Order: sequence, then C-alpha cells, then structure tokens
Amino acid sequence: MDPALLREHEAFKKRAASQPSFEKRKREPEKEIVRDDIPKKKPKPSSVSSGPKLDINTYKTMSGSSQVRFGILTKIVQHMKARHQDGEDHPLTLDELLDETNQLDIGTRNKQWLLMESLPQNPKIDVTADGKYCFKAQYRIKDKKSLLRLLKQHDLKGLGGILLEDIQESLPHSEKHLKNLQNEILYISRAQDKKKIVFYNDKTAQFPIDEEFQKLWRAVAVDAMDDAKIDEYLEKQGIRSMQDHGPKKTAPLKRKKPNNKRKQLKKPRDNEHLADVLETYDDNK
Repeated sequence: MDPALLREHEAFKKRAASQPSFEKRKREPEKEIVRDDIPKKKPKPSSVSSGPKLDINTYKTMSGSSQVRFGILTKIVQHMKARHQDGEDHPLTLDELLDETNQLDIGTRNKQWLLMESLPQNPKIDVTADGKYCFKAQYRIKDKKSLLRLLKQHDLKGLGGILLEDIQESLPHSEKHLKNLQNEILYISRAQDKKKIVFYNDKTAQFPIDEEFQKLWRAVAVDAMDDAKIDEYLEKQGIRSMQDHGPKKTAPLKRKKPNNKRKQLKKPRDNEHLADVLETYDDNK
C-alpha cells in the first residue's frame, strides 16, 4: 500500500478523535398536567356518524318486494277475468290459482298476504262461503237474454247505456252475443274519450217525422249555446221558455219573537168624571 495514503489516513483519525461529537436525543413527550379545579372538555362528536350505513340496495329490495307481490296479484286477476270471459265461472282455491298461473314458488309471506289482504279486498275478486275465489264482474249477465233485459231496465229507468268494455268484461263470449243482438242495440261513441256505449234500441219510440221539420231541426246549431242563450233567443222570437212551471218554494214563515218585557200595570185613576157629583159632608152640619 502507498505509504502516503497511510499517513493521510492516520492524520484523519487524529483530527476526528480531537473534535467532540454531539448525539441528538429523542425528545420525550411532555406530560399533561391535570388540574382538578378546571373542568375537562368533552370531545366534540365527529360529523361522520359511526353507525351502520344504509345501503341503497335495501330500498331497491323493498320496492322490489312490493312489485313482486302486485305482479303475483295481477296475474291472478287477469287469469280469473280470462276464465270468466271463457265461461268458466266455478270458484278456485288459492293453490289452484297459483298452479294455473305457474306461481307455486312464491314464499309463505306472499301467500299469507294473498289470503289475508289482497284477494279479500280486491274489487274484482269475490270470496265464496267455503273460502274459494271467483271473478266479480261489473254486471251479472250470462247470455244475450240477460244482456237485453239489463239494457231494457236501463232504458226504462232513464239510466242511459252501458259501456261496451263493461259488457265485454262481464259477459262470457260477448262478441258472439253482441253480434246476435245487433238489431236490438245501438252503439254511440262518447265525445270525451271516444269510448263506445251500448243502448237499447226501443223500436216503439220510432215514429215518422216530416222531412221539413227534420230540415229545420238540423239547420239549428246549438252546440256552442248554453241554456241562457237559448232562452234569450226564444224570447226574441216571441216564445216563452219553460220557466216557473215547477213547484214553487214557499218562504218559511218568520216567527215573532216573544216580548219578554213585562207589561206595566196601569195605575188606577181617580174618578175625575164624577167630580161634580161628589159631595163633602162635614161633621158640623
């Protein structure tokens, strides 16, 4: 080894040994001084709750369970309606309904819900005395004779017609029966929603009308006129409209309130009209 390097190495050791070294010590944590006269501050609760968080999937399952229930009920009601329209009106048990709608895999809770709440309270389901279920139609009609009888009753009582969709729902094989009664009924579309209404075609009310009268009737347009405008038009033409022909309402008689004040008693008057007749008698006479 080079002797020059050895000498430099020895000189470096001597200089390092002559200089003092300082060791940095770790600072100890200061102890907290506790005083009894100063109340301790309670730690502020964190803004983030430490409780269990609600998962959004729970809401989905909750709404999903109700959707499943009403889906089961909808299938049952639609199946009962289809059976009724096909002429099958015998009641079924809940197990038979679930079997025919392919819903035997529903849970116990859904089954109890059907038994206790949904089916008994449904307006389209009727519960028999033995606990079976059948479809509850709007009208109890079975054939064309019962339909025609119902339309006649509505016509005689002034109830008007019946919605076509209610007849199709209530009457089994309705299309066939309506076709057979095409000469006995009339169809009129309602202006507000274009739904068809079935009326009884009363042929006894048909009578010949003069063509001139028909032309005059059709020439008068009263679609945009109310009753007040029609009355005004009739008065201008010298025609009095039907007014004050109904039963007149008499105004109730007003009862007089009893006078609670006592009548003052009249004071007795002196016999002034006998002033000339009265005489005084003295004892000296």
